[in-house]
Amino acid sequence: MTVDITKLWDYGNPALSEQRFIQAIVDASADDTLILQTQIVRTFGLRRQFFKARSILSSIGINIATAAPEVQIHYSLELGRTYASAAHPADMRTSDHDKTAREHYLHAFQTAKRAGLDALAIDALHMMPIVDADPSRQLAWNQKAIAFVEQSTQPESKRWEGALRNNVGYAKHLLGEYDEALRQFRLSLEAHQKDENIEAVRISHWMIAWTYRAQKRYAEAIDIQLSLEREWHAVGKPDPYVFEELQHLYCAINNQEKEYHYREKFETAARDRD
Repeated sequence: MTVDITKLWDYGNPALSEQRFIQAIVDASADDTLILQTQIVRTFGLRRQFFKARSILSSIGINIATAAPEVQIHYSLELGRTYASAAHPADMRTSDHDKTAREHYLHAFQTAKRAGLDALAIDALHMMPIVDADPSRQLAWNQKAIAFVEQSTQPESKRWEGALRNNVGYAKHLLGEYDEALRQFRLSLEAHQKDENIEAVRISHWMIAWTYRAQKRYAEAIDIQLSLEREWHAVGKPDPYVFEELQHLYCAINNQEKEYHYREKFETAARDRD
């Protein structure tokens, strides 16, 4: 497409992103208009307005069959995300919805693979662990996506490495393979540092500290989480997950005063975020 949707996205502010997409439609071609509409759909998904999102997709669905492959892929991806995504709370997840989402993600992957659109193929693959709860299956999907990143010559595909390495590290952590989890989280950190993605860098540090806690390397984990607490405070965005980890860490070393302190901070920050 001629419009760079990555520059229009602010995932932390879906409403702002929606307005940017609406404005971009004014001068867009027919196919680009359809892609921009799928991104508007995604903004509603991030706000958990899944029925609204599907309603928009239904209104543009009649034009999808004759549209370019890139349009069809975005349509399938966003339709899948209305049924199963990281934005869905547990009480909205069902086996039927997971099955439907899986079908759309696999269709998006196959279409992207045939069209040689590697970044979109990777996007589809990276959604599959959401509908495959088994850590070994999640790992397999993420490794397949990383293989696409490594063999692709398309620059936009390389942007996926940080997120995918994080996902592999997460799966390795769940499997109890902490050394390999750390290796993947550090690779994720390097990729995000290269892209100058500051928030993703902080998340990578959090994942490393989380794994240190699993290894009982409490002092190292506390140092990282305290540093993250200061960084998030400096930008006015306290992170409840940092407080939660500090609560667990101080509990592990039997420091009840600080454990209770961070429990209160976690509960307050989580309530404010909601």
